[in-house]
Amino acid sequence: MSERRRIPTIDLAPWLSGDPAARAATARTVDRALRTAGFLLVTGHGVDPALRAAIREEARRFFHLDARVKEPYAVKVGGRGWLGPGAEANAYAEGTASPPDLKESLSFAADEPTGDPEVDAEWFLPNTWPAEVPGLRPLVEEYLARMRELSDRLLGLLGVALGEDEAFFTRHTAHPTWGFNINWYPGRDVLGEPEPGQFRIGPHTDFGTVTVLDRQAGRGGLQVFTEEGGWEDAPYDPDAFTINIGDLMAFWTGGRWRSGRHRVLPPPADVPTEELMSLVYFYECDPGTDVRGTDSHTYLRGQLDAITRHHD
Repeated sequence: MSERRRIPTIDLAPWLSGDPAARAATARTVDRALRTAGFLLVTGHGVDPALRAAIREEARRFFHLDARVKEPYAVKVGGRGWLGPGAEANAYAEGTASPPDLKESLSFAADEPTGDPEVDAEWFLPNTWPAEVPGLRPLVEEYLARMRELSDRLLGLLGVALGEDEAFFTRHTAHPTWGFNINWYPGRDVLGEPEPGQFRIGPHTDFGTVTVLDRQAGRGGLQVFTEEGGWEDAPYDPDAFTINIGDLMAFWTGGRWRSGRHRVLPPPADVPTEELMSLVYFYECDPGTDVRGTDSHTYLRGQLDAITRHHD
């Protein structure tokens, strides 16, 4: 079976139409896909491609600034700001020591306080907005609103696909945490030669419920792992979002679905100027949600700590 068959394209329009047969067929397709690769492509989402392009344009201006200008915004993984070169090594989440990922990120997270000082201090801090690109904030805030709405729609679909009611997951997203990374993957003309075993992002699974990815096609792009096919290039549709489920969702389903293992290839030698940018929205759930006897956010914090690049 080809990777394209394992990772189907789901048009949300039939699901949202309310037609029972169409909704049931969509739910069956989603269930099959999440049992194998843990990935879907989703169209019919209604998010304007011009908004995504505008975010990339503003973010690119930031990433192309001199490192001395970006340095005041530097944070570690889980923080809000700039993750510079060497800050992150995703393969550590699998217990694999690896060189740092060949990327930079602007990282944002949930920022609307709950009123619980302890929870807010860990999960709902203010975001940092680079003064050098003032146009970025209104674009990102609009995009985040759309991502929250889309993620809840997806969780409604996943609840039904699991054989539960539509609110099975969303009853736990009244005041959820989330993360949003704008990942910049510069080319070899900027980075030089990668180290052996070094990727733009090393092999890993995500940690939360669903990840909504807007990516660009490239030679050094996304690959997905399945037991049947090993590593294969992920299918690409410029109109679609790439959706995968994370470890928390796989655990929530008792292992019925598998979190999508993936990586981003190193910058290609034959296209040394290839520069890609991904918009990655990680959706989670309300802090303190009990997922099969485990505190959701104790788990999430442990995973975030694992991928922080450890310097000897």
